[in-house]
Amino acid sequence: MELLREPEFWVSIGFLAVIGIFLWVGAPKMIGKMLDDRAASIQAELSEASRLRAEAEALLADYKRKAANAETEAAAIVTEARADAQRIAAEMNAALAVQIERRGKQAQDKIAQAEAIATAEIRALAADAAAAAAEKLIAARMDEKRAGALVEQGLKDLGSKLN
Repeated sequence: MELLREPEFWVSIGFLAVIGIFLWVGAPKMIGKMLDDRAASIQAELSEASRLRAEAEALLADYKRKAANAETEAAAIVTEARADAQRIAAEMNAALAVQIERRGKQAQDKIAQAEAIATAEIRALAADAAAAAAEKLIAARMDEKRAGALVEQGLKDLGSKLN
């Protein structure tokens, strides 16, 4: 009877009573059901995570493919732009060469025209100078007797030259 006075005894009786109540109420079934529900929820989350991972991997592969396509397209655009730039540069060089040639020809034409004008002016000046010199020479060498003879000779020749 001394056993009834020990606190450990009463603690063990209370512990056994609580365990008995848990068993009588069906706590192991509830705990098992809760654990099963939790396991099912974890399994569903794992399945969802697996699905999301597969989806993410597919998206990653798609983005990698798109990135590779974009890089290829960018390289093609750069190549095309370089080709266009070279073509335009060649066209511009050709147009510049034509323009330089045309301006050179215009300059040569202007030079030739200026030479022709200068030559004509020099000839006119030379003719004027020659006429003036001839006039001075004729005036210096000509006397009235000789001038009269030349006029008579010119009148005689005029009749034959007019017919």
